[in-house]
Amino acid sequence: MLEVKNLKKRFGDFEAVKGISFSVKKGEVLGFLGPNGAGKSTTMRMITGFLPPTSGTAVIDGHDIAREPVAAKAAIGYLPESAPSYRAMVVEDYLTFIAEIRGFTGTARKDAVERVIEKARLAPVARKTIETLSKGYRQRTCFAQAIIHDPKVLIMDEPTDGLDPNQKFTVREMIKEMAAEKAIVISTHILEEVDAVCTRAIVIADGEIKADGTPAQLKAMDPSGRLDVVFRNLTKGGAQ
Repeated sequence: MLEVKNLKKRFGDFEAVKGISFSVKKGEVLGFLGPNGAGKSTTMRMITGFLPPTSGTAVIDGHDIAREPVAAKAAIGYLPESAPSYRAMVVEDYLTFIAEIRGFTGTARKDAVERVIEKARLAPVARKTIETLSKGYRQRTCFAQAIIHDPKVLIMDEPTDGLDPNQKFTVREMIKEMAAEKAIVISTHILEEVDAVCTRAIVIADGEIKADGTPAQLKAMDPSGRLDVVFRNLTKGGAQ
């Protein structure tokens, strides 16, 4: 459902992403791991069409993001880092607005909003303004907008960063509930995310893939069997 082909991104003389390639199938939850500055967010932005690559491309549900951007983006749900939204809007009104942008009208629009409010556990705050919500509820509101069109590919950049343990648990449960229906990519530097929700993980550093495998395969790369040790070994000398 998602195929990334030799993505590269250069900013002047600095090559932030140096030829990233991978694929994600329906039913997979891929953890895209790396230290700060490794190129994770830049890669996610190129896949979703927010940032043009220097070379390479991404194909989403058969649509090339460079050649067919509208069709490709229609198949993507994107939760950017820091969960941006219109904070003065009421949650339900914001989701209705997003549904309209996605082309929903009438009963279909109402049904889509009700569906994501339920999936994101937003009923207690549906009539509150976004600016009054806790960070966890704001994150779940933006999660709801990302899935309102029931995308085949879901891409999330640091979805649990800054959340307390209870909020992290809720977001992870939401991800697991949808995992069988979608190809999911989670860009993160939080290693516990791998054990919590991922079926596979890629480790990148300095804009390059250093490892790609199941959580068990990655842990087996060091006698300690600890993912944090493997991560440090793979990313030593990379951007911090």
